[in-house]
Amino acid sequence: MPSDESIKTSTGVTTSRRTEPVSAEKAADDAYPTSSKYALELNNVEAFYGTFRAVAGVSLKIAPKSVTAFIGPSGCGKSTLLRVLNRMHETLPGTSVKGQTLLDGVDLYGPKVDPVRARRLVGMVFQKPNPFPTMSIFENVISGLRLGGVRSKSELESVAETSLRKAAIWDEVKDKLHQPGTSLSGGQQQRLCIARTIAVKPEIVLMDEPCSALDPLATLKVEELVRELAVDYTIVIVTHNMQQASRVSDTTAFFSMDEQRAGYLVEMDATSKIFTNPKESLTEGYIAGRFG
Repeated sequence: MPSDESIKTSTGVTTSRRTEPVSAEKAADDAYPTSSKYALELNNVEAFYGTFRAVAGVSLKIAPKSVTAFIGPSGCGKSTLLRVLNRMHETLPGTSVKGQTLLDGVDLYGPKVDPVRARRLVGMVFQKPNPFPTMSIFENVISGLRLGGVRSKSELESVAETSLRKAAIWDEVKDKLHQPGTSLSGGQQQRLCIARTIAVKPEIVLMDEPCSALDPLATLKVEELVRELAVDYTIVIVTHNMQQASRVSDTTAFFSMDEQRAGYLVEMDATSKIFTNPKESLTEGYIAGRFG
């Protein structure tokens, strides 16, 4: 699997569009002339629940150390695509995935790739905060390290503090690390879950509507945190909040559904372009609130 050192900072992404069949690579090169390596690359990815195709032919590229927002109406496959990216989709009975899902050029669904290892490299923060209820704040953060065999007390303590600091919650919990994680407020619990995710040193952090259950103040803190984390991680966030997408993301991908209710990528571009001058009328209609 790729190492952290293989990622280099770059900006910009683009993709092939369903309405005009251009290759993902050509579209990327046309919109962003700087040649760069991508953290994530999807080539004609499709996701199924049994025989139902939930995601159809998605091709896109995501630059390292950037924030990409997935937007679109409910049911268009955004969350399913996140689950494909860290191999959680396959944990549900009867599901399957087609196409290529590349992390630094390595196919995450290749025969030699360990799914558990893939999920460590591509971490997930869920819609509702889910700290482990029987664990303390400290134990929540280091749970992934313990599963990975780390036993050194000094290492565990160091990683816990570093992760909590990166998640902007250390000052709030440093004097109560051994209290239950569930004793925290909703916003604090979500930042605790972010700390738990980054403790295992992923390359990618996926966030599935991480602020939907939070109040406005807690939402603002998480949004600020997302921008800070993008210095070290590649972040993909699903959101139904257009203002949030415009505030936190560098790039936005808009998804919709076809006649068979399969989700597909309509267009993807710099967030400023998507929100001010999208290429597709369907995107413009969604941004303007005419549907969705």
